Amino acid sequence: MLVVTGGAGFVGSNLIEALNQSGREKILLVDDLTDASKIANLTDLTISDYADKDEFLIDIERRGIPESVTGVFHQGACSDTMATDGQDVMSTNYVYSKKLFSACARAGVSFIYASSASVYGREGPFRESGEGEKPLNAYAYSKFLFDRYVNAERANISNQVVGLRYFNVYGPREDHKSRMASVAWHIVAQYHEGGAVRLFDGSGGYGPGEQRRDFVHVQDVARVNLFFLDSPSISGIFNVGTGVSRSFNDVALVAINACRDVDGDAPLSLSDAQSQKVLSYFPMPEALAGKYQSFTEASIDQLKSVGYSTPWTSLEDGVAGYARQRYQALKAN
Repeated sequence: MLVVTGGAGFVGSNLIEALNQSGREKILLVDDLTDASKIANLTDLTISDYADKDEFLIDIERRGIPESVTGVFHQGACSDTMATDGQDVMSTNYVYSKKLFSACARAGVSFIYASSASVYGREGPFRESGEGEKPLNAYAYSKFLFDRYVNAERANISNQVVGLRYFNVYGPREDHKSRMASVAWHIVAQYHEGGAVRLFDGSGGYGPGEQRRDFVHVQDVARVNLFFLDSPSISGIFNVGTGVSRSFNDVALVAINACRDVDGDAPLSLSDAQSQKVLSYFPMPEALAGKYQSFTEASIDQLKSVGYSTPWTSLEDGVAGYARQRYQALKAN
């Protein structure tokens, strides 16, 4: 049996879908379903059982990891980068993770967990060597500290432990994330509501909408997780991104034109979208001042070095397909 914590969430539910597609259906889904909207992510998935996240932790502290479990995907976390309750973030992301890590180590069970590119702060370098790690908020710090804990403990364990630093993930099953959903999700929502999209004005030396991120499709993220499940001799911390940064304007234009295609409208160039006010800009909120990554780009040399060679979904294919799907769903409702 496999355990997926955060299994009703964005990455977790896509991971379960990928596991099902690979023929794996003996899955224990662990999550907090206080937000019942996440159940919509589960209706087409096959699992063996469900456990509340707090009850699951109590149970493994008392009895250990069940003997039937061969691997744990730890995707559960408080992922709100603007969260102000640091104690709650650290309890959910750091303390919980340490306890689960220890239980897996005692049982000799593979432990594959979600870290984050947010550990790199504003400037990078965005490689796993340590010198660029300057977290800007409580969420990023909780991920940073757990990565450090794992590195310090690695010599004392024999089981597989893999940390995956996700860059800007987008794709299906993120509706419940609302404010914390991907930029692609927000762009489609804006276009559906008013036929226009607004991005942040310039920041960090970048012009309006020209801030650049490494945008990675959630199905690619799921594939990387499965690669490590099938490679139990490999441990370490790895970036999960395409290795190529793209601008927010790029994402917006692909998404806008995908929506326009659904409506039967001709595609726009960037200059046309701007001149027609289909794409405009607004000042960055003060709450993000000094805490915003205007540029990210994963170094994926380390991931390649352990044999991962599956091609990444292009921005044009991934965002267009996702935007079209989401826009059609919004229009149908």
